[in-house]
Amino acid sequence: MTPTPTATQTPLSLYGFLRPKPERADEIRQLLSSLVEPTRQEEGNLQYHLHEHEDGRLFLYEVWRTQEDLDRHNARPPLRDFLANLLDYLEELPEGYFNTMISDYPQP
Repeated sequence: MTPTPTATQTPLSLYGFLRPKPERADEIRQLLSSLVEPTRQEEGNLQYHLHEHEDGRLFLYEVWRTQEDLDRHNARPPLRDFLANLLDYLEELPEGYFNTMISDYPQP
């Protein structure tokens, strides 16, 4: 069951592009793909999507119920370990954005 934000909570979105090194593209794609379902099961995760652009960039889109939920997610060992080595997989720094959602989040 997907948790929904309450009237006092404002969902947060995190999204951005990652340009993998050609020789590591399959590896990072598999690594990120393996995080999708476990992340979707985490408390406070509202959406978590991984896309691949036609030019090979990977696009991540996440929505979290609260900052605390996102902080808890970022502290999990698999993600923490991956982020510590992220630049080993990429040709350039990630292009990322972190924002407070201003549109209403759809209620189930």
